[in-house]
Amino acid sequence: MSENIGIPGVVPPKVKAEECKDISCPFHGKTRIRGKITQGVVVSKKSKNTVIIRRDYVQFVKKYQRYERRNTRLACHLTDCLSLEIEIGDLVRVGESRKISKTKAFIVIEKISGGAI
Repeated sequence: MSENIGIPGVVPPKVKAEECKDISCPFHGKTRIRGKITQGVVVSKKSKNTVIIRRDYVQFVKKYQRYERRNTRLACHLTDCLSLEIEIGDLVRVGESRKISKTKAFIVIEKISGGAI
């Protein structure tokens, strides 16, 4: 049975708990989402359970009274129940959790939209 993780608008994936063996899954495992919830575009999906997302933002430069575009990349954990659904170019929502590895502290919660944006 999928668990409601307490974030408004996030629907648990329609995968049975027996099929998702990931202990770091917020829906079927023991890891909880707390802290920041953000979104970004998937730019890399190399290993089976890690994706890199890119977050774009604007930064004000006081000297020139202008804005510049910047981006940052986050390594996120991709759970077994969402791994077939998420592809490169998808807009995804991620939530902060405890440290899963040296670089991963965010978990993919849901796919917002697909394809190039």
